[in-house]
Amino acid sequence: MNISRRQMLILLPAAAVAWKSVLAGTPESSPNYKMSEHWWSMLIDISKCIGCGNCVRACQTENDVPDGYFRTWVERYHVSDENMTNPEVISPDGGKEGFPEAKEDGGKYFYVPKLCNQCADSPCTQVCPVGATFVTPDGAVLVDQTYCLGCAYCVQACPYGCRYIHPQKKVVDKCTLCYHRITKGLTTACCEACPTGARQLADLKNPNDPIHAFLKTHSVQVLKPQMATGAKVFYNDLDGSVR
Repeated sequence: MNISRRQMLILLPAAAVAWKSVLAGTPESSPNYKMSEHWWSMLIDISKCIGCGNCVRACQTENDVPDGYFRTWVERYHVSDENMTNPEVISPDGGKEGFPEAKEDGGKYFYVPKLCNQCADSPCTQVCPVGATFVTPDGAVLVDQTYCLGCAYCVQACPYGCRYIHPQKKVVDKCTLCYHRITKGLTTACCEACPTGARQLADLKNPNDPIHAFLKTHSVQVLKPQMATGAKVFYNDLDGSVR
């Protein structure tokens, strides 16, 4: 999408106003929420995920995600004894309705929930020409759809495939970490719906958050660490074949 110099001059002040409003105050619906006291992340325990799809359905209901698009989804990996470096990966309809019965042919099966990694050094924010996508002071990566051009630069820049162009709005949409919920002291819809506790919202600035003890006692990883994005979605028991 080509943007003229005149359009850029018009849009940049608008984006600056949007950013100023984020920095200046807390969400209007949560006047007691203080951004400076939080740094949000998520912990996903692969060993606990059963691939039920509850998280995907809860996300779509909570955030009015259009059919065929996903803010979060679940993939099933099958690593066979014969081919451990090239696993079979399926995600029928984002895993929303679960998965077909696994074949008894050796190897191992496991499920990997995926979503926006809420990167501290996110490539998506770096390529947005008008500042419509940004990192909040409390660590959430958001999109101001009022100023989004729908150019899809950020969609291409995201190494995790976590962004899409909304088919009706024609602007970028993605996981917001249920920002409208967490600023009210609630957890995300996906975490709330998980029957096994495989997903846990975490606040890295809260010294009493259980994630600190978990990170010290478990071998926790992030997806695609070589990208150096500062991803804040941490995975426990992540198989080396996951891509």
